[in-house]
Amino acid sequence: MLDIFNSPMGMITVAALGAVLLLCIALITLARGERPDPMAKFSQETKERGAASRAAQNTLRRGTGREIKALNNFGRFLEPENEKELSAARQRMIQAGYHGKHAVRDFAALQFILAFMALIVSLLVVFVIMPEHFDNPALMAAVLVLPMLIGYFAPRRWIEKRVAERQDEILSGFPDALDMMLICVEAGQSLDQSIQRVAREIAPAYPALSEEFTTVGEQVKAGRERGEVLKDMAKRCNISDITSFVTVMVQASTYGTSITDALRVFASEMRDKRIMRAEEKANMLPTKMTLGTMMFTVPPLLIILIAPSVVGIMTDLNGGIIGGM
Repeated sequence: MLDIFNSPMGMITVAALGAVLLLCIALITLARGERPDPMAKFSQETKERGAASRAAQNTLRRGTGREIKALNNFGRFLEPENEKELSAARQRMIQAGYHGKHAVRDFAALQFILAFMALIVSLLVVFVIMPEHFDNPALMAAVLVLPMLIGYFAPRRWIEKRVAERQDEILSGFPDALDMMLICVEAGQSLDQSIQRVAREIAPAYPALSEEFTTVGEQVKAGRERGEVLKDMAKRCNISDITSFVTVMVQASTYGTSITDALRVFASEMRDKRIMRAEEKANMLPTKMTLGTMMFTVPPLLIILIAPSVVGIMTDLNGGIIGGM
């Protein structure tokens, strides 16, 4: 370890790590901001019930405002400044199942933290732990850059995987949900009540679809128009079948046609589509198994059939050569 402080590169590495540590401490201190003292608030309330209580509340609001302002200062670096890009990023996080207000900011912060930590680990490995193994500049650059890129793009890959899994789950449970919704409507319940009932029933099997239906039910109960709520669900899911279902429900409500008949026809189509998707996967199975069959069956078969002949030919050739000599 003494060689690190004697070499110029080691001193530069130590100085860089110290600067990074000081930067992290400064960022954490700035993010925490000033916090109001709850004991001061309680003492003011006991001394002066009226004006002192309002002053304590104003102090609390000012402190919260400073914290939000500090977070907004970080948000300008973490969130996209373009409103269109920010809206698309929020929509992507919602499609992955993250409905938090600061989901985009947290995702960007996670990317930055993972990339930063990967860079710190790479610097330690290259310049402190094993400097003798990185004499090649190309290898050193690869070890420094690749972990940082992996740390930055790994959360994005995770989000894409979450979106795909969530869409598959919604698509798998949607025909069953339509059948249950049709039964509820035919039993005399309204469409809103049917959506809430279906959301409760399918929660153990399809939690993603249950969450979407629960959101629709809560927004309708809050006073929003059903058509707008269903359109928002179609945007969140980003599935063609959900979009078609929303279109059918909106048209049935607009033109006054029977919702029961529309649900019955659409549920039948969804069942047919599910059967078609299952048949498509079954038809693709032999093609996928062909490569594995060739890799694990043909070589052993060739060895069993050809190996005795090869051994016999080599034995005869060796015997002929020895006899001729």
